[in-house]
Amino acid sequence: MSAILSIRDLRKTYDGGFQALKGVTLDIEEGEIIALLGPNGAGKTTLISTVCGITTPSSGSVSVGGHDILADFRAARSLIGLVPQEVALEPFERVINTVRFSRGLFGHRRDEALIEQILRRLSLWDKRDAKIRELSGGMKRRVLIAKALAHEPRVLFLDEPTAGVDVELRKDMWDIVADLKAAGTTIILTTHYIEEAEAIADRIGVINGGELLLVEDKDRLMTRLGRKRIEVHLSAPIDAIPPALNQPGLTLDGQGDVLIYEYDTQAERTGITKLLNDIAGAGLVLRDLNTQQSSLEEIFVDLVSEGRS
Repeated sequence: MSAILSIRDLRKTYDGGFQALKGVTLDIEEGEIIALLGPNGAGKTTLISTVCGITTPSSGSVSVGGHDILADFRAARSLIGLVPQEVALEPFERVINTVRFSRGLFGHRRDEALIEQILRRLSLWDKRDAKIRELSGGMKRRVLIAKALAHEPRVLFLDEPTAGVDVELRKDMWDIVADLKAAGTTIILTTHYIEEAEAIADRIGVINGGELLLVEDKDRLMTRLGRKRIEVHLSAPIDAIPPALNQPGLTLDGQGDVLIYEYDTQAERTGITKLLNDIAGAGLVLRDLNTQQSSLEEIFVDLVSEGRS
């Protein structure tokens, strides 16, 4: 696949000297979903605003579909759809007119069949004549997505699209994003919900302090940086780990009946065989055994902590 969005050494410095972006370089392939993770103030929204032409970069370059966002703004912006964090909609306007208006803003001819298709895809068709003020928070989020899709963009930015939405509606949003990807839309998602990125993204980008710390395939990232944990459930609790079992990565839980051993999946030797032999040698009886892999949230926290140190 070829990159539909290419960002090179993008920098943004505000009056007063604050550097919101510090040389971000990133290629995004057509048809993929990339999730950008980062704490508040990391630079996620500034990055999106700059690519979308809302904020002017201090230096660097961005091209969308081969069009430079400054030299060829109209062509570049016509390829982009943006769903912002804030729900800024005219409360007394009807849903269908709101979406029609967005299409007209980009100079496209009226296309009622397309508008109906978008509204149906987002479960808004039955609400098409409702006023925005009559909708729930989740439905308003769907209207924002419909507006962003009205001019048929190839790249869709979702800036915290499920903020303030309940769990059920959040999962509905995930299904919508999956449908958009299946239709060929490239999606860049910022989110505070780690499980959201883990559920729907192809690649994960971690940004902090205006710097892109890492961008990698989600599964490869979790394999490379993730750690596994084996939990050994004992038939009877113990007061402390026997001296023969003392080794790095081994702890005893608060109830005294579970030994927890963390190990690196990429290490030449995991130490599991030795641990199990030592447990048997210490006269301890196993009741159960299970393993868990580090979640994306744990990996994210580690990466951000390293970036701050």
